[in-house]
Amino acid sequence: MNLQTALQLIYPAHCLTCGAAVEDDLSLCGNCWRETQFIHGLTCKSCGVPLPGKDKSDDLQCDDCMKIARPWRHGAAAMLYSGKGRDIVLRLKHGDRTELARPAAMWMARIAPPIEPDTVVVPVPLHWLRQLKRRYNQSALIAKILAEQLGTPFLPNALKRPQSTEVLDGKSRISRFATLSRAITPHPKKGAQLNGKHVLLVDDVMTSGATLAACTEACISAGAREVDVVVLARVSKDD
Repeated sequence: MNLQTALQLIYPAHCLTCGAAVEDDLSLCGNCWRETQFIHGLTCKSCGVPLPGKDKSDDLQCDDCMKIARPWRHGAAAMLYSGKGRDIVLRLKHGDRTELARPAAMWMARIAPPIEPDTVVVPVPLHWLRQLKRRYNQSALIAKILAEQLGTPFLPNALKRPQSTEVLDGKSRISRFATLSRAITPHPKKGAQLNGKHVLLVDDVMTSGATLAACTEACISAGAREVDVVVLARVSKDD
């Protein structure tokens, strides 16, 4: 019996959400997998939300993205922010379940927009007071692992959030965009690393897209050539 087998006997693997026995670590049991709404098939090219139909075009947009100009090029999401997907996000974000960053990055790597030779991975920043309270930036945890899986440089501090903005939960789309206007900037010293690069922005959840838009504009102001976004979960208008 090797060491790994012995450890599995002593510490059997458990489902990431319900604790049921599974074959390996960092996985979901069958029931939780079925209850997690992973996104596949036809999706919006800008935000990754699922679209009806079987059109094979890769240039389709949802109603929201046709109404709101997105400053980034392509967007993708691994799952919908509902049911088990919402549970996973909240456990990672507020429940100190930092080990969830690894499977999150794995799921996101599968659906990330095309990686180019000069791609750099950049997380959405937290204000330092919020990060001090939470003790970590969940988007940075995911982005670090995602960069490793994609084989691209990770720039954890390229963007800065100098203002402590209000919590966005419950705010309207207009309020979200107004709150985040100019709230995110390139880092005074490290933002120069974005100049001429293709940026892959990483966040845990996309709701209105206001945070990702503010980050994209900050990247472009620092000289980024273009920006794509990838998130763990997308809030759909049906949720």
